[in-house]
Amino acid sequence: MKVTSTELPGVTLIEPRVFGDDRGFFLESWNARDFEAAGLSATFVQDNHSGSRRGVLRGLHYQVEHAQGKLVRVAVGEVFDVVVDLRRSSPTFGRSVALMLSAQNRRMLWVPPGFAHGFLTISDHAEFLYKTTDYWYPEHERTLLWNDPALHIAWPLSDAPILTAKDAAGTPLAAAEVYR
Repeated sequence: MKVTSTELPGVTLIEPRVFGDDRGFFLESWNARDFEAAGLSATFVQDNHSGSRRGVLRGLHYQVEHAQGKLVRVAVGEVFDVVVDLRRSSPTFGRSVALMLSAQNRRMLWVPPGFAHGFLTISDHAEFLYKTTDYWYPEHERTLLWNDPALHIAWPLSDAPILTAKDAAGTPLAAAEVYR
């Protein structure tokens, strides 16, 4: 697998080796030994799978306690994936990185604890898979305002996104609970 650092320390783009022939393809989406050798050590406790239609924006989510590391990928369709550094002690605090993840490019992203995460569905339908290092605790979940100008995220939108009430009412970075 090919492992590439992003502009945010700890957030890593992973391109798995894909073996294909006339029958289709095969890839390992998780191999603890190979990830450990690449410096990406994680113990996962939960797998999540979501489906979204074009224009759905999910996020930017994080947990203030029981912070989750996430290994994310797209099995069907394409998304614009965004990560925001919420570690106040980090030199990249408040900065974001955005990447296209798709079933076609088969790229994955490792998002360690300390970051908010979200995505916008670009294709007609997308299925998003992610492994987490801690369980979901709704009482600790927070939502960073997806369109906060302080984040400088260039969402590829032609119309208003489809949001839950929780995501529409996210907290701006200046008022958000963050990590040390």
